[in-house]
This record gives sequence, structure tokens and C-alpha cells, in this order.
Amino acid sequence: MNIEESARKQIAKELKINQSSQCPNVVVCYKSFFNNGVISIIFEYMDGGSLADFLKKVKSVPEPYLAAICKQVVKGLIYLHHEKHIIHRDLKPSNLLINHRGEVKITDFGVSAIMTNTSGLASTFVGTYNYMSPERISGSNYGNKNQYSSKFCSFISACVQKDPKERKSAHELLAFPFLNMYDDLDVNLSSYFYNAGSPLTPL
Repeated sequence: MNIEESARKQIAKELKINQSSQCPNVVVCYKSFFNNGVISIIFEYMDGGSLADFLKKVKSVPEPYLAAICKQVVKGLIYLHHEKHIIHRDLKPSNLLINHRGEVKITDFGVSAIMTNTSGLASTFVGTYNYMSPERISGSNYGNKNQYSSKFCSFISACVQKDPKERKSAHELLAFPFLNMYDDLDVNLSSYFYNAGSPLTPL
């Protein structure tokens, strides 16, 4: 990491504080250590890779599976916001990892949040344009024809409100009907990930 030593040590210290997550939807950081200018981090192994890798295989995800994925992500965000007081500033498919149990877990949540609190890094621009909130970048209006349900559209609309005051919190999103509308189908993400060709390694 091309930053001063004091900042690296601060990051390592913060990472240790955030080790051993108690949330099933956040990737566990087992250990982190600083040695000879290098920060090494040992994370829980997620054998399905990232959701971004998975999307390259399937191109699109049926709505019942989207609901199951979104529910896990929202639960992970609630944990980060309320238990760890961390705001994930770069939430995107490549930072969502999957495994053979059908679990979806948030990763890369520590350093992005810590960087904002590290001396000299408060103004650092962190994020990915495709997934940034509207107040961080300006964009143009667009239209889209779909076959998606009204409950799904309502959920997405709540997530992408331009005014941050109008955007729903993770707790509020968890109550949206979309996240529970397919519960009766007993959606099996484990089988879906495996059958879609994710490189899963059953333990």
C-alpha cells in the first residue's frame, strides 16, 4: 500500500477490530497483520467467487433468486451499519461473494470505510461509477422496458432515490414485499449457483 507507515498501521489496527464477524452475510476476516510494509489479510474462503463472476455466466438472474440474494445483502448491510458502524462505499457484484451453501456475503467493507477515517485520506475518491449513489456523480435519465414485477421495481426505486433523504435504510428495505414474495417457493440458491456453472467446491 503506497501510503505512509502510520496510515498502514492504523488500517491494520482497524482491520483487527473488525475481525471475526458475527453476521452470516459478511465475509469473516480471520486475521490481519502488518509486516515489512505489507498488510496481509486472511479471509473466509468463498468457493463460488464473486457475484460479478457468476453474472458473466448467467447474464441475468430470475427474480426469485434476485430476491433471495438481495435479502442476504440487506441483512449484511444492517449488520455493518448498526453493529459495526461501517458504511460500505463500494457495494457492487464483485464485492459480493457466494459459496456452495447458497450464501451471499459482503466483502471489502473494512478498508473502504477505514480510509475515510485515516489521516490524510478523508477526501480520497472511493467507488465504482456504475454503482455509485446519485449524489456522488451526476447522470442522465434513462428508460427501460422490463418484465419484472411491480414489487421488484418498487424495491429498486427505493434503493436509487436521487435525494439521500428519500432513500430507504437497510432496515426499511428489509420490510419491502419483494424480499419475501418468493418465500413459499423455497428458493434454493445453492442448487442455482451450482447448476448455473459456478466453480463450487463442496466441502
